[in-house]
Amino acid sequence: MYMTIPHLITDEIDVLAIIPALNEEATIAEVLKMLLQQGVTRICVVDNGSCDRTAEIASQHGAQVITEPRQGYGQACWSGLQTKQAAHARWILFCDADGSDDLSQLTELLALRPDYDFILGNRRATPAGRSQLTPVQNFGNALTTKLLQYGWGYTYQDLGPLRLIRKQALDQIAMTDRGYGWTIEMQAKAVEQKLRICECPVNYRPRQGGQSKISGTLKGSVKAGQVILTTLGKLYWQKTGGHFWQQICMMRSRKSFQRGLLWAIALCIITGSLLTMPHGDFLNQPTAVPLFWQGISLMSLGFVASWGLHKVSGIWFWAIALTPRLILLAMYPGDDIWRYLWEGHIQTLGHNPYLLAPNADILIPLRADLPLEGWNQINHPHLPAIYPPVAQLGFQFLAAINPAVVLFKSAFVAADVGVCWLLSRRFGYLPTLLYAWNPLIIYSFAGGGHYDSWFLLPLVAAWLWWDRPNTRPTNKQTDGQAIAQKPLISAVGIGLSIAIKWMSLPILGFMLWQQKRQWQQVALILVLGILPMAIASIPFCQGTSCPVIPLQSPFVNYGRSAAFIPQIVGSLLPDTLQGNWIYALPLAGFVIWNLVHSDSIGQFIERYLIALMLLSPIIHAWYFTWLVPFAVASRNWGTRLVSLSAFVYFALPHGLALGTGSWQLTHWQQWGLWGPFILGLVGLAISTKQSVQSTS
Repeated sequence: MYMTIPHLITDEIDVLAIIPALNEEATIAEVLKMLLQQGVTRICVVDNGSCDRTAEIASQHGAQVITEPRQGYGQACWSGLQTKQAAHARWILFCDADGSDDLSQLTELLALRPDYDFILGNRRATPAGRSQLTPVQNFGNALTTKLLQYGWGYTYQDLGPLRLIRKQALDQIAMTDRGYGWTIEMQAKAVEQKLRICECPVNYRPRQGGQSKISGTLKGSVKAGQVILTTLGKLYWQKTGGHFWQQICMMRSRKSFQRGLLWAIALCIITGSLLTMPHGDFLNQPTAVPLFWQGISLMSLGFVASWGLHKVSGIWFWAIALTPRLILLAMYPGDDIWRYLWEGHIQTLGHNPYLLAPNADILIPLRADLPLEGWNQINHPHLPAIYPPVAQLGFQFLAAINPAVVLFKSAFVAADVGVCWLLSRRFGYLPTLLYAWNPLIIYSFAGGGHYDSWFLLPLVAAWLWWDRPNTRPTNKQTDGQAIAQKPLISAVGIGLSIAIKWMSLPILGFMLWQQKRQWQQVALILVLGILPMAIASIPFCQGTSCPVIPLQSPFVNYGRSAAFIPQIVGSLLPDTLQGNWIYALPLAGFVIWNLVHSDSIGQFIERYLIALMLLSPIIHAWYFTWLVPFAVASRNWGTRLVSLSAFVYFALPHGLALGTGSWQLTHWQQWGLWGPFILGLVGLAISTKQSVQSTS
């Protein structure tokens, strides 16, 4: 919204001066007087968020004043060009509000108008001008003009703020920058548009008052340099790569290309799964991991290629989603599954896995019930169970049918396919490819046999139900009843998720927070969220003892695997390796912040899981699958990239198989795994910030 001092515009204006100003009350009056003395009577001062009397003084001296609260040099200039005066002007003059431009030489610039379209004041062409430029300004000028010469073939001498440009030429340039890159864009595009350009020698003076926003501070100078280089890079890409990219986009839009791309994707993912399938025994076969990586690389190539699709039918979606999953059911599983089989099997015989570790003497006769290879690969055989009770009951149910690997894996894939179906119903087939054709998802559940899909299915269902668009109630419901049922149904899903994997617990807190002191609703949600855990715990409780929460487990308290922040902290502070509880403190702080700042349950869950990944001392590759469903909605590039880089994790079992490694990633392996994730998150944060700024 602009606040303007009305000017009656009836005739064409010869020259309109546009002056961006931020806290320039000490200098603006003198600048306006100088312009009036040179015959420039039409002046627009753009107050770019001043907290002093800049706007008041400018108005008193006859300038039109508009207010532009969105700070940025280019934003202020652009706002000045949106006025009625600018629409009627033949020439636009830009100058600074700090009094550094020697406006007594303005007549020399104005005299050049018949022969040129773009006239710049060249400060470096006069001794007085050169002497006033700081070393930082001189360096920036030299670097930028040299880059402009290399990229556009025209040699500028200066990037001075005093410049005069024909309004018709400025419209032809179509300026887009809204920051400090405004001047660079104008000069580069002036060359591209073949404007007649002239640089006129002018003097330059020290700032006449106030404080510099750019050259006067180290931070401002560094930021200006960053903006200049970024702007030049963007402009050069638009100049050289735009046409090529348009051709690529046109080619991608052709049906024949899309059809061929689909066949190529199917070939890569399915062939990759066939190559991956024989190589799952990482710990016993030293060549398994390198061959596994080859197959996964081909699957990943198909997955990346799917990012170029514009549309996908249900037949293609499900064919490419299901085929590799069915193939990898035959893959040798990860060692976790032997633990699932063991704990399910001993439950069928009346033993409590929370009280008896696999190597307990009383269980020795039962080892023969598992294949020898299975017993040998049970992880942490000296520790009792750590999986929550609903998961344990699931293991018991499957073991009662048949303690077979393929049955367990099929149950995990069934839940995984359920997640595919839920996501595709809400978001459509194309966005859901990020989950359905993701090699990390396909391997983790169908190949590795990890039970995390059981935890994801109710979590995703609860999220989608909570965030679903409001629908009309049935004839037997009122609007209030329909709204009230939404969180209650979601609470059941979150409760099941908690009772399958503990990580969902803070999500219940978000649901409670959202009720805004509706205490009856809070109580119902709390009961429904805890009920699955409470009911499922009953079979494992004996008297007053109910050891289903493994807070005393050494694995929970001291375990480490492929962590990011804890590994960095541990290398700096070795004492932190003695306890994992310290990372619960920053995680709790983030959860509280997340409660206040999240707009939806999906946003809360994704942020929480990202923080959990970064702070958790125990990380396995398949943990990143927890993030993938939510990236279908958010298009999180961090999750997209870590779906590929997470396979670096398997350097750990490879090192053990070779007898040369320990269960700790090297420095380069750690950054190979985490680096793409971090870069993607940073890129998402920057794009989100820019989107918010552009919207505001």
